[in-house]
Amino acid sequence: MDLRSLIRDVEDFPKEGIVFKDITTVLQDPQGLKYSIEKMQEAISDVEFDIVIGPESRGFIFGVPLAYNMNKGFVPVRKEGKLPYKTESIKYDLEYGSATIEMHVDSIKPGDRVVVIDDLLATGGTSKAMIEVIEKLGGIVVKMVYLIELTFLDGRAVIGDYDITSIIQY
Repeated sequence: MDLRSLIRDVEDFPKEGIVFKDITTVLQDPQGLKYSIEKMQEAISDVEFDIVIGPESRGFIFGVPLAYNMNKGFVPVRKEGKLPYKTESIKYDLEYGSATIEMHVDSIKPGDRVVVIDDLLATGGTSKAMIEVIEKLGGIVVKMVYLIELTFLDGRAVIGDYDITSIIQY
């Protein structure tokens, strides 16, 4: 299946000069959604891990079915102020501003092997922030999987030496 044919470019979103890769068109297509989840699951099928982590909101969309399919738990990474319990947080820069993400302090146990699932690797800021929080809580990031990677933004260089797979590269 050609997932690229389902992805829509939206110019000047969320601000002028940005070309947004809209995956809602993938999610709306039953075969596109199924294929995306299957390809991401293939990428972690040989990985030994304890938990799946995904950032809001599209990391939830792909991370939860993968966790369910592989009989693992799912940990949400949310924007500041959205989680009800004690959190660990970090502020970081995005390609179009800054943000703060949080995880519950008890969501990862020391030594937990973690797979991070998200829709997009762009500049790497969100991913780097997630890694920092995961490791601060004692987790070990063993794999990171993205539906799309914008290779021209070189997010891998920001993230560092982690096992990364992307299904589609631009």
